[in-house]
Amino acid sequence: MRWLAKVIYHKLLGWKLIGTFPKVDKCLVIVVPHTHWMDFPIAALVRSIIKEEINFIGKKSLFRPPFGWYFRWMGGAPVNRSENQNKVQAIAQIFKEREKFRLALAPEGTRKKVDEWRTGFYFIAKEAEVPICMAALDFGKKEVKFSELFYPTDDMEADFKFMHQFYEGVVGKVPEYT
Repeated sequence: MRWLAKVIYHKLLGWKLIGTFPKVDKCLVIVVPHTHWMDFPIAALVRSIIKEEINFIGKKSLFRPPFGWYFRWMGGAPVNRSENQNKVQAIAQIFKEREKFRLALAPEGTRKKVDEWRTGFYFIAKEAEVPICMAALDFGKKEVKFSELFYPTDDMEADFKFMHQFYEGVVGKVPEYT
């Protein structure tokens, strides 16, 4: 399937990969911008091309029959989203329980335009003691770009400024939501 993903991604769609996905067993991958449902198929093609499992989380009910097997096969992990559970700790626990877990999240928390990213991903990385890999889905340049690994510090303001710089000039599928 890798050759088919390459043909679709590079030849048919005309996209390219910039940078290298890190060779680590655990990391948090922030994918920005998230403006359209097409982000998922592009990311799925990239995942096939680089031959790396990149995981996602979903509400627990998605992982029940009849489709639960599919979401697990795709690298999903169920999370209880009840109000009385600390989601940061619950997700950090998944990192601790698994030998290999690379969690992709969209810090915007929505496909609409936001003024500020949500901070949960940052606290998950700190709690789980894993680095962050920044991934840009740039529909303007038709490229997916990976950063070097970034280890969060105790200066959240400086860390967010650093991360935002990586995404300067990146255009989402829906430019007005970028």
